Amino acid sequence: MLNRGVLIVRPKQPYLDWAAGLDDSGVLPSVEDEQTVYLIPSFEDDDEAESILKNIYEEIFERELDGWHTDESAWPKKRTFAMFKQWFQLELHSVVEDLCAHEIIDDDA
Repeated sequence: MLNRGVLIVRPKQPYLDWAAGLDDSGVLPSVEDEQTVYLIPSFEDDDEAESILKNIYEEIFERELDGWHTDESAWPKKRTFAMFKQWFQLELHSVVEDLCAHEIIDDDA
């Protein structure tokens, strides 16, 4: 078991509305598509998970916006924790098992 938790972030209607307002192609992100899974610090209870989310939500929010539209000038200017929770469905898991025999490698490092 890893000393990490997992966060899965799925777009909700405000995010979909923002994405739709960027162009008129009709192509939108889908809540049914594969989503990014974030490894986050481990947590023991809901209060600790909430505290961790408050510390990392800005980076995740930016990654999710950048995943759809890389022009930062089109991103919402004031991105709060409350807005993050309005824009995304958050799925947290506190148990992470690594079934691979080889080490974890960070491709971005």
